[in-house]
Amino acid sequence: MKDQNNLYRYETELNKQGFKYIAGVDEVGRGPLAAGVLACACMLKFGTYIDGINDSKKLTKKRRLALDKIIREEAIAYAFGYVNEKEIDKINIYQASKLAMKRAIKALKVKPDYLLVDAMTIDLDISQSNIIKGDTLSASIAAASILAKVKRDEIMDKFSIIYPNYGFQKHKGYPTKMHLQNLNKYKPCKIHRKSYKPVKMAYLIQQSLDLGGKND
Repeated sequence: MKDQNNLYRYETELNKQGFKYIAGVDEVGRGPLAAGVLACACMLKFGTYIDGINDSKKLTKKRRLALDKIIREEAIAYAFGYVNEKEIDKINIYQASKLAMKRAIKALKVKPDYLLVDAMTIDLDISQSNIIKGDTLSASIAAASILAKVKRDEIMDKFSIIYPNYGFQKHKGYPTKMHLQNLNKYKPCKIHRKSYKPVKMAYLIQQSLDLGGKND
């Protein structure tokens, strides 16, 4: 229980300083080759401890889903921000991640008076702390990471039905061996990030095959 209590140290200290509405902010989806990046801003009730909360990457799918339900029930407020693949190609993934976070914060029904942000500084007039590996150090950021991961996985499951050739339900768009093979076999679809190197290479391969076919 010591480690769990330690996850609330930022929130506890800020509460002592008079901050009441503290939102943790995190994103998921920087690495995938397809679809957008999704951020979540989550404001936990002070004094409510959620057992087992942690960085979403360290949790099993079953545990994430269970915690997702608890967090939604216990949070003061939470909201999501999404930046699609076309926006990513236009402004780059770093700026897209910041924009997704900004959209999530602005979508909160309760305005936060302090932000705990995972490795980012957000251009908003709200006091904030940029915490490296924040999803392992702050309960609020960890909660946001869980909600964001579950939500984005749901989005990719839906895309797997629309674009069945790529197996999005299995890898969520990350550049796994399976995804890369299917990407080169079927060429990129509408939700692939065209600015990412493997996607660019897949386009070049398809172009060369098309030209080869025409020459024949």
